[in-house]
Amino acid sequence: MNESKKIESTNRKIEMKGMKTIETMKTINPMDLTAQENYFFLTGSVIPRPVAFTTTLSDKGVLNGAPFSYFNIVTSNPPMLSISVQRDRGEMKDTARNAMETGDFVIHITDESYIEKINETSIAFPPTRSEVEYTGLTPVDSTEIKTPGVKEASIRMECVLEKIIPLGGTEKAPACDLVIGRVVKYHVRDTVLQQGRIDPRILRPVSRLAGTSYEKLGEIFKLERP
Repeated sequence: MNESKKIESTNRKIEMKGMKTIETMKTINPMDLTAQENYFFLTGSVIPRPVAFTTTLSDKGVLNGAPFSYFNIVTSNPPMLSISVQRDRGEMKDTARNAMETGDFVIHITDESYIEKINETSIAFPPTRSEVEYTGLTPVDSTEIKTPGVKEASIRMECVLEKIIPLGGTEKAPACDLVIGRVVKYHVRDTVLQQGRIDPRILRPVSRLAGTSYEKLGEIFKLERP
């Protein structure tokens, strides 16, 4: 596909303090792009993204740990979270497979205190090796589910599997698994919980940008809803 056909320019006239400025917008058809090119556009545009460090337990008892920035709230009634676990050539990754087999997992909010170790867990290990053990993170027992969490996190949430939805790709080889979990227990460090609310300045969350770039918590401002 010719690059000029992938990206078209659209000129818009903008009035700025009595001056006319031409702003050029690129019009892009995602169907003309490769999966990698779409990945670059999406991960560079949908920013910042919170990082869910997720632990699961294999049927052999191996504690798997992996970070996911395709992560968000689904609903608060009951509390549910989702992570999108990308497949490898149509094959489920350890996190999605373990969650499906055991029916539970733990989501941790990534913060500055242990981001380096979280990054190390993204190493490609076989199912028989534990990223948690490799990085020196400290397992801690859950109270409602079988899968342990890690002690380093200021916030961790025990989840039972609500649903796994294969999406994208083809029917025989989906591109990802949307894993939805219902939170059955919160664990929050005392210092982070202030008057019943999470204090983001104390939590010091870390978010994902594009490529190998991350971001710390920046300026906080308020806007009252109409």
